[in-house]
Amino acid sequence: MCASRATALQSLLTLHHDIRLTKQDNRSVYKTGQSPCFEIPIMNRSSRLASPVVELRQYTLKPGKRETLIALFDRELVETQEATGMTVIGQFRDLDRPDMFVWLRGFDDMTARKDALSAFYDGPVWAAHRDAANATMIDSDDVLLLKPAWQGAGFDLSGLRRPAADETENINGGSRLPGFVEISIHHLRPGVEAGFAERFQAEAVPQLVANGARLLGAFISEHAENTFPRLPVRAAENVFITVTSFNDGGTHAGHQAALAASLEWLAIRETLQAVATKPAETLRLTPTARSLLR
Repeated sequence: MCASRATALQSLLTLHHDIRLTKQDNRSVYKTGQSPCFEIPIMNRSSRLASPVVELRQYTLKPGKRETLIALFDRELVETQEATGMTVIGQFRDLDRPDMFVWLRGFDDMTARKDALSAFYDGPVWAAHRDAANATMIDSDDVLLLKPAWQGAGFDLSGLRRPAADETENINGGSRLPGFVEISIHHLRPGVEAGFAERFQAEAVPQLVANGARLLGAFISEHAENTFPRLPVRAAENVFITVTSFNDGGTHAGHQAALAASLEWLAIRETLQAVATKPAETLRLTPTARSLLR
């Protein structure tokens, strides 16, 4: 959405607290009562190839507060962020860290990121819910700013449908949700990103796919200046990241076992690790009910 449209929506939300979002044909329609008051087109295929700029956000939460934040996020903070021009790509529970909430959002470019974040964080929706959201958190500054590692490596969100909030009220519990996502974070020496990405695409990706993974995206650090400094990012990091998906945890476990038994994969991993500064991090994730990625 352009900045002027975001500003218009923000003004409406400020004036009318009973505005609700509905879907009609190819439009997102905001209504007060039964009367439409603002509408935006639903993103077409080309715009849903989202993620020229991506944030990977990992929030450390207070013990026992993850479900509270997920319920608030999925109910109040998805469409309202997207109305300002960003894309909420996926939100997840970390299986190995019960107090960690992981999510991804995307932007068309760094200028669009500044405009969208300004519209959202200076707007009435965040003002209404920030205290409740912040009350669940210990730390929200673990953020990596990313860009696609090669042409076509960004997320393709075309054809994906996010359930409406009222469709998910009875299913937002981690064990009952389909889908399993793994994010691998490789920490690299400065200057080796392009060569690492090229080799990973040529040698590692075929092995991952042959052993049951679906590659959703591959990214490297975006070192452009943070256009919204109120939200810090880990600017000094130099990373290569892959996002893969599986039908379920059992499929993922089989994939891991197959790779561990593959001499070819072990040789590839050893070669790639030679330019890393520390062992790769692996995030094992399950999607919330309203995550696009799963």
